[in-house]
Amino acid sequence: MSDGLFIGLGSPEKDGGLPQTLNLRRANRHGLIAGATGTGKTVTLQTLAEGFSARGVPVFLADVKGDLSGIAMAGSPTAKNADKLVARAQEVGVSDYSYADNPAIFWDLYGQQGHPVRTTVSEMGPLLLARLMGLNDTQEGVLSIAFRYADDEGLLLLDLGDLQAMLAYCADHAGDLSARYGNVSKASVGAIQRQVLQLDAQGGDHFFGEPALDIHDMLKVDEKGRGYINVLAADRLMQSPKLYATFLLWLLSELFETLPEVGDPDKPKLVFFFDEAHLLFEDAPRALTDKIEQVVRLIRSKGVGVYFVTQNPIDIPEDVAGQLGNRVQHALRAFTPRDQKAIRAAADTFRINPDLDVATAITELKVGEALVSLLQEDGSPGVVQRTLIAPPRSRLGPIEPKERAIIQSISPVAGKYDEAVDRESAEEILAARADAAAAAAAAQKAEAEAEKAAAAQAKLEAKQREAELKRQAREAARPSNLDRAVQSATRSAASSVGRQVANELGRAVFGGSSRRKSSGGIAGQLVRGILGSLFK
Repeated sequence: MSDGLFIGLGSPEKDGGLPQTLNLRRANRHGLIAGATGTGKTVTLQTLAEGFSARGVPVFLADVKGDLSGIAMAGSPTAKNADKLVARAQEVGVSDYSYADNPAIFWDLYGQQGHPVRTTVSEMGPLLLARLMGLNDTQEGVLSIAFRYADDEGLLLLDLGDLQAMLAYCADHAGDLSARYGNVSKASVGAIQRQVLQLDAQGGDHFFGEPALDIHDMLKVDEKGRGYINVLAADRLMQSPKLYATFLLWLLSELFETLPEVGDPDKPKLVFFFDEAHLLFEDAPRALTDKIEQVVRLIRSKGVGVYFVTQNPIDIPEDVAGQLGNRVQHALRAFTPRDQKAIRAAADTFRINPDLDVATAITELKVGEALVSLLQEDGSPGVVQRTLIAPPRSRLGPIEPKERAIIQSISPVAGKYDEAVDRESAEEILAARADAAAAAAAAQKAEAEAEKAAAAQAKLEAKQREAELKRQAREAARPSNLDRAVQSATRSAASSVGRQVANELGRAVFGGSSRRKSSGGIAGQLVRGILGSLFK
């Protein structure tokens, strides 16, 4: 058992009591833990996680029901069912059975039951985001254009605020982007923005941001050489199943992109348990299923083992299930046609044991009992055996909040992720650009208005100058005082002369006094009249 991980003991009456040991050199060939609710899947997972940790292999697992947190604390002889655990240990031949804790790091996307887990929008990428938000092909294409433009312009997409700002920019500049990258419709952008709002409401704002998770923090060992068990609090996360599945797929993708090629190491670099695995494949488009298959197939060479945990083995697509070499099948119930199909499918995946009717045994397994087939040294699957699963040494059940707080305080990553950081990124840069554009437009408008006002003022002044010139011309055309006096005198004289001439003519015609004739005549009177008028 020192060369591998002891899982349990084959049933003595059928298989001679052969121990079932997982070869660590083949542990990165992935695996499956399946079975109906209440058949012992969680305990099997806990036993495997403890075994990997004890051999220096870091583990990641999702605590869907909240009871796997007890893996960080040692079991107790006073705990419920403690006597059954001891009896099982004796039954499977574990002579040194004792209670023990395990080094653990608690994580939580919401930052409540563990260290916050964050990634950036850019690291998530458009494919996984489209899956997370349920976008159609057209909308996914528009989202990809937004990412491409952000890359070309050096705009960091860190959180959902950055993504919303980028989408708003795409809507405002749809014409320019369409000419450069392909069709960008405002309707598609609006649909994506609504999905981003829903993602934000589901807690996506906690997940996207910085400091982003350093994947190497999940690959740590303690001072005793034990691998840390990374426990993701997923009880609340399960209320958003798409976010849960997308996060775990992103984590696998990050491991694949970050870790170097190692082939088949003596033991895995990390073992990844994916509980409620059916959520990863429900309503998944073909492109996403292909990506999952690719990651599962290729990540083996990075030294990472992926173990899917699910109720029904047919929940796993055939292309993915074909990659799962180590199998632990707990009991299935044959209540429905689908259940019967699952039993036949599970039975067909095992290497035949002539002494065991697999299809019948699957329905007869007791709690804590399973059909086990593990890869041998040469990579071939072992003969399926009915097996009693070894009991875990840590606590069965959740830990107390006070215990969780203490474990977090002594965590090797304590303080590293607890406070969010908001550095300059697309949202701030686009806002600054918009402000600068608005300021430039305002300045241009002000300049245009100033020019317009200046032109109006110049026109007014021109009109005023023209009016002044006309006034001056009129003033110049008016006669002076002397001219007016001469004119007045002339008119007066002319008027007087006219009267005199008229009078004389009247008297000449109609007769008059002889005395007026002797007074000088008309000529004399005319001269006197003119001179009199001049000297009045």
